[in-house]
Parts: sequence; structure tokens; C-alpha cells
Amino acid sequence: MNPSNIDIKDKTQPTEDFKISPFRKEVRKTTPHKHNNYFEIIYLSAGSGYHTIDSLKFEVMPPVIFFVRKEQTHHFNLEGEPEGFVAIIKKSFVQKSLDNELKLLLAKFSNQHCLSINENETIDQLFQLLVREYKVNSQQSFHIIEGLLKALLAKILDIAKPVIRSSEHRSDLYQSFLELLQAGTVVKNSVQFYAEQLNTSPQNLNAACRKAVDQSSAEVLAEFITSEAKRLLLYTNNTVSQIALTLDFIDASHFIKYFKRIAGITPQSFRLANEQDL
Repeated sequence: MNPSNIDIKDKTQPTEDFKISPFRKEVRKTTPHKHNNYFEIIYLSAGSGYHTIDSLKFEVMPPVIFFVRKEQTHHFNLEGEPEGFVAIIKKSFVQKSLDNELKLLLAKFSNQHCLSINENETIDQLFQLLVREYKVNSQQSFHIIEGLLKALLAKILDIAKPVIRSSEHRSDLYQSFLELLQAGTVVKNSVQFYAEQLNTSPQNLNAACRKAVDQSSAEVLAEFITSEAKRLLLYTNNTVSQIALTLDFIDASHFIKYFKRIAGITPQSFRLANEQDL
């Protein structure tokens, strides 16, 4: 199939960062398609048939969880009535979140395709709670969904077994990069620094990030630094100059330009805009 002819589907509203709904019972066969702007988690507690992700064909043997990245092509060929849930996570949701542990959990699953689970009562309950909170859509729903999603992913990590485990070094390297960022007591605004810590070259690290999440290593690092900056702006009294030094910028001017380029707002404006929510 010519990639230019692959359907691109979007099941969200433009303003939505996250969406969750029950798996549609009428779905049996779908044409190969992509979802270019979000990461999809598909949980099936009933049903049978096959789910194909890129060139990998998986037999649907519930309870089972599938992960589909935004650039992947997938389609279903199901028999019997399916039951389950579909969660959609946009990049904007991840960027908005200040929970680095949640981001690390999402990264752990970004290289998986299919996970088999044995005990699914808790998984069912967490999906149901996510659906309820998504429907509520209150001022605090983002933070509640953040917490529920973190609990869901942690539980999946605790009880699930990969149907096919990714063993690519590049995926492992990307994961190690994220773990190094999370564990570091000192932030360095340098891909070269982190490549050296991982005993690899910046080129290899960049290729690993491109392979795993279709982002450059510089983009992954920039998202992390911006997230740390937001945390310091919200939860400390440090000045913008002090935060700039903490995050390895030579001065406040460079930090302000960097932050505005990625976040679309100056650090001080971000702090003032969010003070009322604290």
C-alpha cells in the first residue's frame, strides 16, 4: 500500500488533550489507518480476532492491551462482540503535565505493541474512573486524569507481560536517556553531556529518540528542561535568573528566549498566569 493512500483518522476535538471512551461494540473490521497526532491505548476485555500494527499481527486474546504510536498504521479484524476502552493521549497533554514519573511511564510503553494481563479487575475500574472524570470535565479534571492515568500505567507495568518484547538497542538507549534525565540532580542543557554519560555518541542518541518517539534528542531534552522550568516557576520563589542558572543557561536572557520559544510565553508571564491556581 502506498503510504500516501493510508487513511488518517482523528477521533478527538481540536481542543482536547485527552479522550477516553468505551470500545465501540460495532467495530469488527477497520481499514489500515493512522492517528497522526496522538498515542492510543486500546484495552480489550472481550472479543476475538486479530489486530495488526504495522507489519505485526496479534491475535486478540483478552484481557489484552495494545499501544499504537502516532506514526504507526493499524487495523482490526475482529470476531464476536468486543468490550473494552480506548484512551487517546495527545502530545499537548504530555507537554502540559508536570509529572515526570507519568512521562516516564508513557515512555516505557511507547516501544510496546501488545501486553497480556491476567488480573484485570483493577484495570477495568481505573478505565471506568477515567471515563467518568473525562465526562465531568471540571477545572480539576486534568489533574485527576493525570493521577488516574499514572495509576493505570503503573498497574499495567506491575501485572502485564509483553506479547512481543522490544529488544532494540536504540529503544533501550532512549529509555536510558529518560531515566538519566529523571535521576539527575544537576540539569545540563547539552545533548553531548548526556550522550557521554550514556557512553554513546550524540548521533546515536538522536537516532534512538527519532526511532522511539519521532523527536530529536534536542527536542526531548528541551521538553524536559521546560517542564523543570515550569515546576520551579510554580513551586519555588526562585527568580528567573536563579532558575536560568539552575537549568544550565549562561544568563536569564538566553533562558527567557528559550522558554518563550517552546512554551509560547515568558517565564514571568507563565508564573503570574498560574499563581491564581495554586
